[in-house]
Parts: sequence; structure tokens; C-alpha cells
Amino acid sequence: MTILCVRFQLPSADEAALPALLGLLEEFTPVVEALPPDGALADLRGAERYFGRSAVELASVIRVRALALHGVDCVIGAGPGPMSARVALRGARPGVTCAVPEGGVREFLAEKPVVALPGVGTATARTLCEYGLDTLGRVAVAPLSTLQRLVGAKAGRELHEKANGVDRGRVVPNAVSRSLATERPFGRDELDPDRHRRALLSAAGELGARLRAVEKVCRTLTLTVRYADRSATTRSRTLGEPTAHSAALTRTAYGLYEALGLQRARVRAIALRAEALGPADQASHQLTFDPVDEKVRRIEEVADRVRAKFGPQAVKPGTLAA
Repeated sequence: MTILCVRFQLPSADEAALPALLGLLEEFTPVVEALPPDGALADLRGAERYFGRSAVELASVIRVRALALHGVDCVIGAGPGPMSARVALRGARPGVTCAVPEGGVREFLAEKPVVALPGVGTATARTLCEYGLDTLGRVAVAPLSTLQRLVGAKAGRELHEKANGVDRGRVVPNAVSRSLATERPFGRDELDPDRHRRALLSAAGELGARLRAVEKVCRTLTLTVRYADRSATTRSRTLGEPTAHSAALTRTAYGLYEALGLQRARVRAIALRAEALGPADQASHQLTFDPVDEKVRRIEEVADRVRAKFGPQAVKPGTLAA
């Protein structure tokens, strides 16, 4: 085992702790790839030789240090490659590292559902399952030509290789991508579109306030809708201009939601993520002669000052106060 896939158990409000946790991993190896909002891949080939310990043993040390220094627990999967480590992470739990057996990647994958494979989404999994290819073991023995007819030439070839344990991926060191996220879970599976929109309004308002508090703007907004069957749909949209304006973020969130065309969907949670953050003082803004928009922005500035003094719930839209 040379690759670790680590997921830190961070509340959404504590995403700022991720860079420090990545620094902890970099004490063992410089080959660390951030997987925002709460994860990372680490290549420990050099660390195993240097410390004279296996990757699984080093994983235990990393877990203890994360708890002791940052008060954050984590789950860890270990494998010979990034793909197998990601799959192993699904079977991990706090305190126990899930490791792929040496030389047994294909056997380890065989009983896993096809959706466990990174890159296989709900639509692809549904197509494969319709033809009885519901496990990676069955995908591995299926003819390559059959897979290519079902999911396309390139995707079929990659799927066939991965199901057979061939992992061509590698850990690419990078800086943590700057983003902010918030989630609105429902107390019960929610069917009402009006409640979905209220959750979006609340989430977009929080993101806007947090962005303005740190003097940042975002260029991309991502919506994730989680359903009762544990599946999820994610959509992203690039904004016309970088912004931290809550009204603009809300309009974009509504647009992403409407584009999903949900009909009587049982929604368990809705999450929004502001990505591609940049300094607010370097962002361009298209001037407008719309007095309403200018008035809303002035009200927003006053509301931010009130929240800073009396708390985040001091001012909120009337729709959310009902």
C-alpha cells in the first residue's frame, strides 16, 4: 500500500482548517493532492522507506496527530493507487484504516457496486445495472466491446481497466482550492419545492455574508441536491462576474435548481459551494443604473454591520422569518 485517501471529519463551517491538515500530511510526504472540501490523497512511497513503516502504520500516526493537534478525526483508505484508495475509503471508519490486500485489487473490487468506482455517476450506474452489470466483478469480465457500446468508447475502456484493477492515476500535488460551502439538511425527506427554495435562499444568503466578511468574491456556484436514496445531483454555473452579492448568488442558485427539473423529488439536503474565490478589491463590477439593485446592495451593507454586532440571525429575509 502506497497511497492514502484521507477524509477529515470537518463540519462545513470549519473548512478553513483543511490547509493546516494538509500541512500535517506534508510532514510525511510532499506528494499531497487536496480534495476539497475535506479530503486529500497522499503518496507515501518515499515515506515508507524513510520511516521504515507501512502506509497503514503511518495512517494510524496521521490519525492520532490530527486528533491531538487539531481535534479532528478522519477516515482513511489505503491502496496501491489513487483509485483503489478512494474505493477503500468507502469501507473505512474512524479508528480503522481500510486497506486493499496486497496483490488483490481485482478481488477487492469484485463485490463492490459499480457506483463505488470513482467517475461512475448515477446515470452510468443505472445503464450498467439495466444490463446486469451491477458489480465491478461483472464489469471486469464483460467484453470490452459491450461496455463501449453502453457508455462510449473512451469511458468503456477506462471502466474496463479500472474494474480489472488497472489504475493509471497518480497523486498530483496541488494547493487547496479556495471555496466556501454550506448545507441545509431537512428534518425529513422534503417534497415541497417551496421549502427547497427557502433552503436555497438561506444558503445563498449565508455564503454571501461569509464571502463579504473575508472580502472575497466567487466566480462559480455549485449546487448539490442529496436525495432520500443517498444519491445526489451536482450542477455548477459560472457567474457573469465575480460576486459576493447575496441576491446574485440566490438568482444563480434558483436557476441551477430549476434546471434540474425535479418533480416530487424526496430531497434530504441541499448544499451550495462558492468556488474560484478571489480578492473582492480586484474584482470588476458592471455599473448599473438600476436604483433597486443599488438600494439592495446598500441594505446588504447595513445588514452585514448588524449581523457583525448582534449575530448572524439578527437580520434575515422575511420569507425565512415566517
